[in-house]
Amino acid sequence: MNGLHLIADIYRCQPKGALLARRDALETLCVGECRGAGLNPLGAYFYQFEDDDGDPAGVTGTVVLAESHLAIHTWPETGDVTLDVYVCNFSRDNSDRARRVFQRVIDALAPAETVRHEVIRGRLPVEA
Repeated sequence: MNGLHLIADIYRCQPKGALLARRDALETLCVGECRGAGLNPLGAYFYQFEDDDGDPAGVTGTVVLAESHLAIHTWPETGDVTLDVYVCNFSRDNSDRARRVFQRVIDALAPAETVRHEVIRGRLPVEA
């Protein structure tokens, strides 16, 4: 196993409306950015939370990729989001593709602040 795990805590996003509170908008963004970066979505599951009045609230979602996954969770009432993108680099190096998806989703959210972590997972290849 060899992979790259990108993790972000994203604060005070500007598009607090549809993108953070509506399942369809967030799913379209995440699946589209995965495809656009050259990753291969195998399926997606996004869940729409509702407030006490039945209005859309937060969203939690996962895009399962042939290369691994993207996971995202939103809190529209505060404008906050958590985002994980993990890719396997076993048969090809998907690191740049993962970084592209990660950055494009963050850019679409237009946060005031982002705390990022980049974790190399598994064994690193032995160089000859």
